[in-house]
Amino acid sequence: MGELILIRHGETAWTLTGQHTSHTDLPLTEHGEAQARAVAPLLAGHRIGLTLVSPTVRARRTAELAGLTAPQVRPDLSEWDYGGYEGVTTPEIQRERPDWNLWTDGVAAGPAAHPGESAEQVGERADRVLAEARAALTASEDGDVALVAHSHFLRVLTARYLGLPASAGALFLLGTGAVSRLGTEHGRPVITAWNTTLAQSVPAPVG
Repeated sequence: MGELILIRHGETAWTLTGQHTSHTDLPLTEHGEAQARAVAPLLAGHRIGLTLVSPTVRARRTAELAGLTAPQVRPDLSEWDYGGYEGVTTPEIQRERPDWNLWTDGVAAGPAAHPGESAEQVGERADRVLAEARAALTASEDGDVALVAHSHFLRVLTARYLGLPASAGALFLLGTGAVSRLGTEHGRPVITAWNTTLAQSVPAPVG
């Protein structure tokens, strides 16, 4: 059976400033587009039978620049809804809530259209994506499934894939433009590669 290939979108302006970004539909920066192009060599040798992508421009553009064809948009791949913390940085939140942590403390309520989510609610979306991905992997003998989405969502999805609670996504740091892979060993779910970028994949010169 193939693997799940997780791709975090490239850099945006709010990535640089550390602002929480879920539904705000920012484009990639110039560097973010370069990061997305650098994903393509990391996918060489993989036969991807299905690509699922978040509805956001930053995710869809990353899929395009990475050379992924016929991506299918899935709203369940959207980033964690940060509610009232959309566009706010962690240091700004901690001025009012010292020691605040997204994974354990959640978010402030937002407007009706974006009220915010708990880790468990994000986990429910991740479980639905995993169910579709697993069905596609089972139907294909050797094809992989690519998921192009966002940092916190993909971290939650990884936790759920491993059978951990959604909040355990806190353990998996994920950079922009990074590629990770989830597979199996002796029939059990494992991480086969994590947070890989093109620069990391090139062997260091000898001497």
